[in-house]
Amino acid sequence: MRADRLLQIILLLQRHARLSTRELAERLEVSKRTVMRDMEALSAAGVPVYAERGRNGGCVLLPGYRADVSGLTPREAQALFAWSGRSELSDELGLRTSLKSAMGKLSATLPAELQDDAAALSSAIVVDRRRWFAEAEDHGALPVLRQAVVAERRVRLRYASASSGLQRRTVDPWGLVEQAGRWYLVAAHRGSARMYRVSRIEQVDVLEEAADRPAGLDVRAEWERLRANLEQGSGPTGVQAIVRVRPDRVDILRRVVTPFLSKGAIPREVPSDDEWTGLELDFRVREAACGILIAFGPEVEVLGPADLRERLLELARGAVALYGGLPAAGDHVVSQHDGASGGRGVQSNSTG
Repeated sequence: MRADRLLQIILLLQRHARLSTRELAERLEVSKRTVMRDMEALSAAGVPVYAERGRNGGCVLLPGYRADVSGLTPREAQALFAWSGRSELSDELGLRTSLKSAMGKLSATLPAELQDDAAALSSAIVVDRRRWFAEAEDHGALPVLRQAVVAERRVRLRYASASSGLQRRTVDPWGLVEQAGRWYLVAAHRGSARMYRVSRIEQVDVLEEAADRPAGLDVRAEWERLRANLEQGSGPTGVQAIVRVRPDRVDILRRVVTPFLSKGAIPREVPSDDEWTGLELDFRVREAACGILIAFGPEVEVLGPADLRERLLELARGAVALYGGLPAAGDHVVSQHDGASGGRGVQSNSTG
C-alpha cells in the first residue's frame, strides 16, 4: 500500500502546491513521521519534493512536475472507466467533451492490459436512468447552474412551481443533486435552504454578486435534510389501501406502485377469497394512489378503506361523463333492473 500512498502525496501536492505535514498526515490517515519518511523516499527516487521549515513552510512539489498515473491498479482503472461510461451525466452537466478529453489523457498513461480490461468493462455497462413510461426531463439550465455553483455566484431564476405557478427567485446556489434521473438545485432563498427541480427552471441568470455559502457547508447533508422534510410532510396525506389484483397483473402493479409507497414500504400480500391476489399498499400520497389504481380499471379492485373507494367512484363517474356522455358525479343516478333482458339500465334524474 505504500506505493499508493506515495502516489497520493504527489497528486495532493500537484493540486495544492504546498501542504503542511499535519495536513498530509490527516488526509492520508498516517502519522507525521510516516509522511516525512515518505517524502524522503520520493526525493531519493528522483521526485522533486522537499520540505520547507518555518511558519509558512510545509511539503512542496517543484512546480511543473506531473506524475505518471500508471500506478493505478486494475480495479481502480475499471472503476474510473466504468464511471466515465455514464455519459448522460456529463452530457447534462455540459461536460461531455471535457470528460472524453480527460479520459483520453488518462488512458494514454495506462499499460495496455489495463486499457483493455477497463475498456471491456466500460462497453459492457449501460446506465439507463429513465423511469418506465416517463417523458425525458428538460435539463437545459443545468450547465449554467453548474458554472454558478463552481464560481459561487448568486443566480436569478424564473421557476414554474408546481404549487404556486411562475415565480422569480434570487437564490444562492449550493449544489446539484441527481436523484433517479431528475436533477435538483439545492440553494438558499432569503437564508433558508430549498430544493428546486431543474426541469421547472425556465430561465437562469448568473449575477455578479457572490453567493452566500456557509463555512463548512455539506451539500449532501442539506439534501438529506430537505428530502426527509418532504417525505415526512407528505405522510399525513397518505393512505393504506387494500386491493385485489388479477393474477396476471400482479407483477406490473408491484413495479408501478413501489416508487410511490412510503419510505421502506413494499407491497404486502394479504388473504384473498378467490384466485385473485390480495395486496396491502402503503402510499405516501393519497391522490397518487387514486391515479395509479384507477388506471388499472377492472383489473384491480380497491377493498378499503371505504373513503378511498368513494373517491375512485367519483373519479370514474367524472371520466365516464367526460368521455362517454353519461351523468357526472354530482348528478343523481338511479340503477334499476331491466326485466326483459336481466341487465342494468342507468337513468338520470338531473334536470335541464
